[in-house]
Formats: sequence, structure tokens, C-alpha cells
Amino acid sequence: MEKTEWDQRYKTSELIWTAQPNRFVVEHLAELTPGRALDLGTGEGRNAVWLAERGWRTTGVDFSTTGLEKAGRLAGERGVAVEWVTADLREYSPEPGAHDLVLIAYMHLPPDDLAKMLRRAVTAVAPGGRLMIVGHDVTNLDEGVGGPRDPRVLYTPESIAGCLEPLTISRAGRVRRPVATDAGTREAIDTLVIASRDTPLP
Repeated sequence: MEKTEWDQRYKTSELIWTAQPNRFVVEHLAELTPGRALDLGTGEGRNAVWLAERGWRTTGVDFSTTGLEKAGRLAGERGVAVEWVTADLREYSPEPGAHDLVLIAYMHLPPDDLAKMLRRAVTAVAPGGRLMIVGHDVTNLDEGVGGPRDPRVLYTPESIAGCLEPLTISRAGRVRRPVATDAGTREAIDTLVIASRDTPLP
């Protein structure tokens, strides 16, 4: 989906994704010492706001001005400051080595665009910093619920981890989360990859 399509989608309801952070973001990041965080594809800002509430100096980046307007309102309601940047992640270049945490949650792009974005995300991770990526897994098409229906933009643990050199991969696998549907609760399947920069920048 392009910017105009996302702008239109974000106009359809108050918050599409709710104000609560993603369950895996909470599970894997809650115990980290706050520093400087970058949320790429922040959408309506729920994860960026949650990080800011925990003391992170957070920047949220998205190309949807409508999404970022809603994110700004959410931050104001929660009483936190987040730097919001309007940019297309297919072109955005974050400051190298400047972020203790880089988060990418459910950002689905064609393979070449995704690989370029991930390489830029890797460069943004500071020494000792962490990169976390979560998104719809390709097995979700047949075994799960929700998410994009185009297999070209879906993740596998191997395809994501393979783009993150020279970071050290600490986790690369599939995770499941419950989703309420008209037919009852079903499970969605996501790829989750966590990596860190254990050596100094070149």
C-alpha cells in the first residue's frame, strides 16, 4: 500500500491497531535500559509511545501524515514526547550508529525494498544496541489469520536474519498470537528476529 492508501485507511477509525503496544514488543523490550530508540514504520505510534513512557528518547518514522497525526495525539494524551518524522522508509536513512534500539513492527515491503530498509536499519544500531523485527510470517497465509495475502511481502525467520549482518542474531523464529475473529479466537503466525551489535562500528 502507498502513502495515500494508508492515509485513507487511518481515517476510517480512531485507532486501527489500538493504543496498546504489540505483545512481543512488551515481552522482549520491557526490561531493557532506556536509551535512544527508533521505531521504523510507526503507524499510529502505539509502540513508540509505549517506549517513550518507559523513558526512551524515541523517534517514530512513517510516510502517513494521517497516521503520525494520530500518533501525536496519542503521545499528548499519554504525556510523553516523541519525535515524529514523515518519511518513506524506502528512502529514509537513519543516523548511523545512533540508536540503542531499532524497532520494525509489521513493515511489509517487496523483497528488494525490504532488504534495503533492513540494511539501513542495521547501520542505525549503536554498539551494544539491539534491533527487533516482527512481522507476518509466510506460513500465516495457510495456517494463521490476518495480515497481507501476498506471499512476496511476508517474512520468514531466515530471510530476515539473512539481511542483518554484521549483527549477532540472538533469536530468529516463529511466534503465535491470539486474534479475535467472528468465528472465535484464532492464532496469527509472525516472524520474530532479535539481533544486537556486539562489536564497534567500522
